[in-house]
Amino acid sequence: MKTSYIVIGVILFVLLIGGCGGVSSYNKMVSLDETVKAKWGTVQADYQRRADLIPNLVETVKGAANFEKSTLVDVTNARAKATSIQVDASKLDPAAIQKFQAAQGQLSTALGRLLVASEKYPELKANDNFSALQVQLEGTENRIKVSRMDFNNAVQDYNTKIRSFPSSIIANMTGFQQKGSFQAEAGSDKAPSVKF
Repeated sequence: MKTSYIVIGVILFVLLIGGCGGVSSYNKMVSLDETVKAKWGTVQADYQRRADLIPNLVETVKGAANFEKSTLVDVTNARAKATSIQVDASKLDPAAIQKFQAAQGQLSTALGRLLVASEKYPELKANDNFSALQVQLEGTENRIKVSRMDFNNAVQDYNTKIRSFPSSIIANMTGFQQKGSFQAEAGSDKAPSVKF
């Protein structure tokens, strides 16, 4: 009797996997998972590009103006924190993404304060190096926005697949877990106030 239950269970399992397109469903989940990892790599590369530009920006600002040291220290510290947080592409859970995003958000805030404060220094605005770095930084921020959007789209496709029936059965049996995505920063719905 016990053997017949095992045989029936194996037959049902094989029918479920084969009948529901289990192999193709599994392969699609693997493909979507790899796409998410690739998009995450692009996000990290864009953030690294920004981190690489910051020391040049800080040095240019130091050399061109008797600049507020606290602003430069804030940017340097935020950069160090942002580059110290590494998220493994195989563990893109919501908590890891949120931690990464928080550190990058602090760096964005510090950079914003640096650029706003730089407006007070006409000799800095006239510096060709500063202008070029500002343009590169702006371009990098646009790249980051696009790569985050692409990453979120890939995560949405992946999460939809593993939560859809019958793929959800195969996902649960084979260990596919939902992945986290970037969310809007707290307070991003309000325009920042600029005061001199």
